[in-house]
Amino acid sequence: MASSGPRTVEEIFKDYNARRSALVRALTNDVDDFYSQCDPDKENLCLYGHPNEAWEVALPAEEVPPELPEPALGINFARDGMNRKDWLSLVAVHSDCWLLSVAFYFGARLNRNERKRLYSMINDLPTIFEVVTGRKPAKDKPTVESGSKSRNGTKRSIDGQPRSNPKLADNSYEDEEEQGDTFCGSCGGGYNSDEFWIGCDNCERWYHGKCVKITPAKAEMIKFYNCPSCQKKVRQ
Repeated sequence: MASSGPRTVEEIFKDYNARRSALVRALTNDVDDFYSQCDPDKENLCLYGHPNEAWEVALPAEEVPPELPEPALGINFARDGMNRKDWLSLVAVHSDCWLLSVAFYFGARLNRNERKRLYSMINDLPTIFEVVTGRKPAKDKPTVESGSKSRNGTKRSIDGQPRSNPKLADNSYEDEEEQGDTFCGSCGGGYNSDEFWIGCDNCERWYHGKCVKITPAKAEMIKFYNCPSCQKKVRQ
């Protein structure tokens, strides 16, 4: 029963970690077995991770409401309608959501600081989605000292809010998607988080640092950057 479930931050995290390990194994080492058990011709199936580090594909609990939050229902129905890798990624995302819901179900009686500590412990681990897709966890944003202090480090987005230079922004997946439609004004190449970029303060176009012969160190010294195209217009 829920009353006998984990109570302290450490106990809840131990429960979370065990369930997480089970789900990671189902979607990686045991993936062929997991795939075969998710027959689309069967009823609504769920993927469970248990505190003993065992995983199980099973029907949802019959009682309403169930003792614990339930995993995503019917994961088997989409199996043959999607690319296998995409389907596994989708199951991974839902598994991450379920793990958090179970942890915070147990943590509902914790105080504010305890919940914060619990989430911090959980957040130190890669998500199942990151493990399954091979993506690296997002890095923290650089501090003011480590980031660019000059205006070329930011540009205004449509809503008027500052948007960081692609190279200086944190490497979260959302930011990479947001920058995915950014192209170099010189060579036309697409955005790559591994390269240094600089934005023109005049026309707001972005450039590879190497294309306009600007290094990160040199960019630190520039208060207002005019790209080659804008410089040419000024001369004319």
